[in-house]
Amino acid sequence: MNKNFIYALSTLVGTIIGVGLFSLPYTASKAGFWVILFYFIILGAVVILVNLLYGEVTLRTQGLHRLPGYAQKYLGLRGKKAAFLSNSLGLYGALLAYLIVGGQFLFSLLGPIFGGSNLIYTLVFFSLGALLVYFGIKSIAQTEFFLLILFFAVLFFIFYRGFSFIQIENLFVFDKSEFFLPYGPVLFSLAGMALVPEVKEMLKDNPKQLKKLIPLAIFIPALIYLFFVILILGLTGQNTSIEAISGLKDFFNDGIVNLALFFGVLTTFTSFITLGLTLKKVFWYDLKVKKNLAWLLACFVPLALFFSGLKSFIAVISLTGGVMLGLDAIIIILIYLKAKTKGDLIPAYNISLPRFLTYSLILFFVLGIIYEIVYFIK
Repeated sequence: MNKNFIYALSTLVGTIIGVGLFSLPYTASKAGFWVILFYFIILGAVVILVNLLYGEVTLRTQGLHRLPGYAQKYLGLRGKKAAFLSNSLGLYGALLAYLIVGGQFLFSLLGPIFGGSNLIYTLVFFSLGALLVYFGIKSIAQTEFFLLILFFAVLFFIFYRGFSFIQIENLFVFDKSEFFLPYGPVLFSLAGMALVPEVKEMLKDNPKQLKKLIPLAIFIPALIYLFFVILILGLTGQNTSIEAISGLKDFFNDGIVNLALFFGVLTTFTSFITLGLTLKKVFWYDLKVKKNLAWLLACFVPLALFFSGLKSFIAVISLTGGVMLGLDAIIIILIYLKAKTKGDLIPAYNISLPRFLTYSLILFFVLGIIYEIVYFIK
């Protein structure tokens, strides 16, 4: 592995590992560990395939684009609008999820000391994040990745200290009524499609490596997620908290749990800023919206959604993963079909996907979208 490959791999892995991590133990506590393992196997394979298709699209197309750009080239103006809408709503969903869980972490960490409600700490989290997005602090994705490494170091310490408390029987709970619950959270947690074009550019000296990098970049987060689920679910079982961490207080002293909460606050906060800056730039640069209005749209829409009643972390993750990322996947597959015949370049690799399998993939995501919408309404 050369330096560019390792850098590209760490960038994609760091992008994939995000707020979805914190939804998985609670989801597993409802549906069962073996159910969520089943979803990781199936959705992991599907996500790898979709990312490989997207990778081929980037290699067939001259220049660097994002999904709306590829959609406009191969699907026309309507395709561009659909891609922009699904991208923007997906970012809003992720920002809302970070707002919910970041506020909860901050409340669990500081509430016992200073008092106050969950709402107050959510507003503090939002205010500081929105302020930094307003002043346009440089992207802190590298810091975010470093904090994630520290966070997992804390988790390994918790595993070491709490190994004797893990109850294997917690992994064998099964509730058939919740069998479909993990679909949205698992899909959300594995998604990293947005960064495939940038990763292709990082590998421009040897673009064929993209075919090897994509499966590895999804496999590594999946293993980390499963370790996290086994650790938290093995310890807390049916008492697993919605954001996974605060429920550990029944097993460890406040110092250990507060350390995990502290890094949880930092990782969600840096991610909130990074995504907020990304969405602000979409409005500012791509839609030519004035800078201050772009900031308002990027930061205050998630806050408005929070006050409208969208405060369920699992519901937000499920809808964003199952619906918005499902739409992104469908658009990518449709682009792939067009790029096969209308691409500018000969790609470094070629995925020969039978038409039947291609349309079956589209149907798979359509059914997932329908399920998530019906489940949310219900």
